Amino acid sequence: MLLLTIIYIAFIGLGIPDSLIGAAWPAIYTDWAISESAVSVITLTISGCTVLSSVFSTGVLNRYGAHKVSAVSTAMTALALIGFSLAPNLLVMWLCAILLGLGAGAIDAGLNNYIALHYTANHMNLLHCFYGIGVSISPYIMSLAISGGAWRRGYLYAFLLQSIITVILFASFPLWKKGNTSALEEETPKKLSIPEMLGMSKLRTVWVIMLATNAIEYVCGIWGSYYLIQTKDLSVAQGAVALTLYYAGMASGRFLSGILAQKIYTWNRIYTGMIILFGAILLLLIPNAVVLSIAGLFAVGFGNGSIYPNFLHLTPYNFGKDISQAVMGSQIALAYIGVMLAPPAFALVNSLFGSQSFPIFVGLLFLVMVIAIFCLVKRIQSEGKYNKKI
Repeated sequence: MLLLTIIYIAFIGLGIPDSLIGAAWPAIYTDWAISESAVSVITLTISGCTVLSSVFSTGVLNRYGAHKVSAVSTAMTALALIGFSLAPNLLVMWLCAILLGLGAGAIDAGLNNYIALHYTANHMNLLHCFYGIGVSISPYIMSLAISGGAWRRGYLYAFLLQSIITVILFASFPLWKKGNTSALEEETPKKLSIPEMLGMSKLRTVWVIMLATNAIEYVCGIWGSYYLIQTKDLSVAQGAVALTLYYAGMASGRFLSGILAQKIYTWNRIYTGMIILFGAILLLLIPNAVVLSIAGLFAVGFGNGSIYPNFLHLTPYNFGKDISQAVMGSQIALAYIGVMLAPPAFALVNSLFGSQSFPIFVGLLFLVMVIAIFCLVKRIQSEGKYNKKI
């Protein structure tokens, strides 16, 4: 149980950096007098480097173990955060973004696969709930810093939190040796080449789901507060608070999904999340409704938040334990491709059609995800692997 707690803490550290840029960017681009769309340079870099580290995660985790990778990766993200705090311009921030992205991918893939193999669905959801806690804490911290006129201080506070988590992870090494080791240390998972994975039609369908659900998550995290500021006349600080509520919705959705995991089966939790997400998008579409729009952003996090961890939990069931690590790494990679592509894609849409197009953009991503999910269900049913009671 103590080891599981350490893994939960690691996922708080994984979440802390992810929501900072969305909360801080309105203040950063104003401070530096640069284009608001320049945030895409940062998000593309972070996501691209995370994709690379996810793709090559199996070999790294096999060699060094999940505990070492987790600790070193968290230390890398801490260094990136202090770099963001001190960055004098966009170029330096971009260099720090490389370090931040490389630090995220391997730990994400390794710990997700460990939980999927050795724990029940409620632990997978709670794991991502703790990620939600991390991404909920940081925009609140940033909102306090921005209210005081210093976005750099927000990154400094986040660095201090990340440093504490890094120390905890390094101190936990003896616990990993005495207790259960990671799945990657218990058995050597089968590696799959990229051509082999590309040849698996079922996996390609899952990739689309991973891309879409994470694109929704991240485009709301980057552009959600901007949408409210531009269309609902919120201040920058109020937008950061609204973004905190969005991530709180994500964390609470995953927490509730974890609590209900023993009563509501995984596929039913996925379908429930889809229904909630659909209703949330409708709320965002209502014009001149500030409270309903904020509630809609919260509900997007609440509904969409549980879809991703529940699909990760299904990985060993859908593909088999022998290749689950390779599949998991590819799923994380495609998730971050969605993270990488969605914000700049909306930046283009925003430049063409304005900020009011934000809910429609999210709705189109949702439609892609729904189609892919039903295609996957049909394929799994044809294979006899669709188990409603997982």
